[in-house]
Amino acid sequence: MARATFDELLDAGVHFGHLKRKWNPYMAPYIFAEKRGIHIIDLNKTVAQLDIACAALKQIAKSGKKILFVATKKQAKEIVEERIKPTKMPFVVERWSGGMLTNFGTVRKAIRKMTSIDKMGEDGTLKTLSKRERLQLSRTRAKLDKNYGTIADMTRMPSAVFVVDVLKEQIAVREANKLSIPTFAMVDTNSDPRNIDFVIPANDDATKSIAKIMDIVTGAIMEGLAERKDAKEKTKELKESKETKEATEAPKAEADAEK
Repeated sequence: MARATFDELLDAGVHFGHLKRKWNPYMAPYIFAEKRGIHIIDLNKTVAQLDIACAALKQIAKSGKKILFVATKKQAKEIVEERIKPTKMPFVVERWSGGMLTNFGTVRKAIRKMTSIDKMGEDGTLKTLSKRERLQLSRTRAKLDKNYGTIADMTRMPSAVFVVDVLKEQIAVREANKLSIPTFAMVDTNSDPRNIDFVIPANDDATKSIAKIMDIVTGAIMEGLAERKDAKEKTKELKESKETKEATEAPKAEADAEK
């Protein structure tokens, strides 16, 4: 698995924390120093924590489970969406709807409604409705897609939640904690890391920093998915080889029995 290097993180500005007066004392173990009133994150700690997080994320992906990514802050939205789409993992980059995890059954109902509207369009049912009814369904579909479109394939509770900003996504973190879902997060010096299982101390405001961390994280997930695919193919090959061998040996055994 590819590792993040100290210099890569330094070039991306991952080490820049918040103003000293805005710091959270629980982030003290991850702070290297203070410079001109700004806390500097210890990148050696970031490298170590990132390695641990990536190893865990890779294993989750390899096992075929889902990781839900949450990043609704302006500077993280496009970055996260662009990098997560190829992994086919669910993500939320618009508004986090309260109860998305703790009231997952209701969310699934909303997604099923969105799917049923799509089916109505495919089988021609929509054409039989009035213009007003079609417009209402179209608006409902657009609203549902905005809120739940990126998690439409999440048929069951995610095995982990990854957030970019702990303060911004505190509701998502709280829901994951309540359900004992492992949490991964980029945690800046102004945030509380105590409710995060896998803390990645990093600048969660700069786009370069977010992009660098996401590149490394998604790289680990893609490795896990690739290994899962290879394992499946090897299992399939072994099964086909066994079936071929049995099919070849069967006539021979029958002939020997006749003798």
